Amino acid sequence: MSGAAAAFVDIPSPSALYFGRGWGFEKTSHAPERVFFMPKKEVGPGTKKTGQFKKLLTSSRLEFLCEAHNGLSARIVEEAGFDGIWGSGLSISAQLGVRDSNEASWTQVLDVIEFMADSTTIPILLDGDTGYGNFNNMQRLVRKLEQRGVAAVCIEDKLFPKTNSFIRGTAQPLADMDEFAGKIKAGKDAQGDEDFCIIARVEAFIAGWGLNEALKRAEAYRRAGADGILIHSALSVPDEVLAFKKEWGGRLPVVIVPTKYYSTPTEVFRQYGFSIAIWANQVVRAAISGMQRVVKAIHEAETLMAVEDSIVPVSEVFRLQGEKDLEEAEKLYLPQRGAENQAIVLAAARGKDLGELTRLKPKAMVEIAGEPLLSHIVDGYHAVGIKDITVVRGYCQETVNLPSLRYADNPEFESTGEVYSLSKALEVLACEKDTIISYGDVLFKKYILEMLSESSEPFTIAVDTAWQHSVNQRRHADYVECTLPHSREVFGQKVYLTLMTPDRAEGRVHGEWMGFLKAAKGSCATLRQAVTEILAAPGGRSAKIPDLVNGLIARGHKVRVLYTTGNWLDIDSLDDLVLAGRFM
Repeated sequence: MSGAAAAFVDIPSPSALYFGRGWGFEKTSHAPERVFFMPKKEVGPGTKKTGQFKKLLTSSRLEFLCEAHNGLSARIVEEAGFDGIWGSGLSISAQLGVRDSNEASWTQVLDVIEFMADSTTIPILLDGDTGYGNFNNMQRLVRKLEQRGVAAVCIEDKLFPKTNSFIRGTAQPLADMDEFAGKIKAGKDAQGDEDFCIIARVEAFIAGWGLNEALKRAEAYRRAGADGILIHSALSVPDEVLAFKKEWGGRLPVVIVPTKYYSTPTEVFRQYGFSIAIWANQVVRAAISGMQRVVKAIHEAETLMAVEDSIVPVSEVFRLQGEKDLEEAEKLYLPQRGAENQAIVLAAARGKDLGELTRLKPKAMVEIAGEPLLSHIVDGYHAVGIKDITVVRGYCQETVNLPSLRYADNPEFESTGEVYSLSKALEVLACEKDTIISYGDVLFKKYILEMLSESSEPFTIAVDTAWQHSVNQRRHADYVECTLPHSREVFGQKVYLTLMTPDRAEGRVHGEWMGFLKAAKGSCATLRQAVTEILAAPGGRSAKIPDLVNGLIARGHKVRVLYTTGNWLDIDSLDDLVLAGRFM
C-alpha cells in the first residue's frame, strides 16, 4: 500500500475491536473481518519535523507559525498553508476550560499535543510555560515531546505556576536567571534528536524590568544552549521588541508574538530580521465567537433551522478527521443518505422579468453571492447526498455548463411548459431511484430536501404555511387546499393535497406550494404515464407542474403534503435577487 489512501485487507476474524495508531480492526457483519488502514501522512526522508522546525528557525526570511489547540485545529492550520504550528498554552487551557495558570497538568497538555502531532505533518512548537517544574521536570518533558513527534518547546523565565503574561504582567516575579539557564542546559542534555529545539522566552519587558535586563537574560540563555530567543511585549506598539532586536543583532534567531502590536505592518518585522512571527491565539478566539453565535441562535430559535446552513456539514468533520475520499466517508457513516435519490431541476426558462441580466443567459445562471443560482441549488442537493442531478436546459442552453451534471435539452422552451421540460428529463432517466423535481429559480434550506427524502409516500410536496407573504410580494404563486390545515394537532398525522390553484380564495388556502415534487421510485411509471397523457391532451404542451399534480389527484393518486414555514425563496424579480443575497 502506498500514499495515504485507505485500504481494506481481509484477515482472520479478531476477537475484538482494536484501534492503534493509523490502523484498526473493523468488525463487520460478514466474515472475514477487515483491517481498516488509516495511514498517517508521511513527510519523506530528510524532512523529519525537528529538521523542518530548525529550518524555519534559521531561515533567512521571516517565517510564521499559527496557533492550534487540538488535532482538528492543527489540521486546519496545516491545510491553510502554514509551515509550522504554535501549540499555545493559553489556547490549550481555554479549550480544556481552565485558566492559563498551569491548571492543566503537563501530562494533560502532552495528551493534547500528541493528537496535534498525529494529525499533521508540519512541526509544532509547544508553549511549554515554565517547563512544568525544575531541571528534572524539564528533562522529562523534552524526552516525552520527542517521543510524541513534537519538534520544539518554548519555556519562559517565570515562576511555576505561571500566570498569562497579559494578566497583571508587572506584578509577576521572574525566575532566577541562573536557575532558568540551568533548566535550558538540562533540556538540551536530555534531547536525543540533535535538531530538537528549545526556545527561551524572555519576560523582562512583561515584568517591567527593561531592555538591559532582557538582553542580559537572553545572553545567559544563549550560553546555556537555547536555540532561539522569544522576546515578549505587552505594549500595543513594537518599540520594545524592535529595540531588543537592534541591540541583540544576530546572536540567535529571535521569535516574536505580535498579539498586542498586531497593527504593525509585517514588513517591519522583516526589515528588522526577526526569525519567526507567531499568530498566537486567533484560532481559538475565532472558535469561541463562532460557537457563541451558533449556540445563542439555537437557544433563541429552539430549532436547528436557524444555523444548519451556516455551519459546515458533518461530511467536512469526517474529512478533517482523516477521510480522504468523501464518497467513502458517506458509505461508512451515512450509508443511505441520498444514495437512492435523484433530482430533476427544470431550468429552461429565460426569466424575462430580470431584464438585461437574462439577455445572454437564463435565470438559473444569474449570479447570487458570486455564484450562479443553479450552483446554489446543486450545492443544496449535494449537501444532503444527492449527486445524481439532471438539469433541463432551454434558453441559451450553452451557458448552462456546470460540471458533474446530466443535461436534458428542451429546444421548444419558448412554446412549451414545465411538464414538457420534465418529459425531456424522464427520457434520459431510469426509474431506479426516488426522484425530487424542483425549479431552477428556487433557493432553499437543505432540510426541505431531507424532509422530502424521508417520505415513503408515492408522491409528496412541500408546502409553506406562511402563504400570506406572497400577497405582499404581488407575484404568481400556487396555493394548496389540503385534507387538514396546518396546526399543532396536525403533527403525527398524514395530510394530503386536494387541490393546487393560483386562486387565493379565503377559507380554502392552507399554504403555498414551494416548487418541490417527490416521486418515489415505485411511482415512476405512474408519473411517466401522467406526463404522457397531459402532453397528449389539448393545450397539454403548455402545462405546468401544478397541472401535473392536479392530474395525479384526478387519476386517484394521493399526494402527501409536508408542512413547513419559510426558508425558501422564489427568484422572480430584481427585488428577489436582493433578498437572495441575504438568504445565502
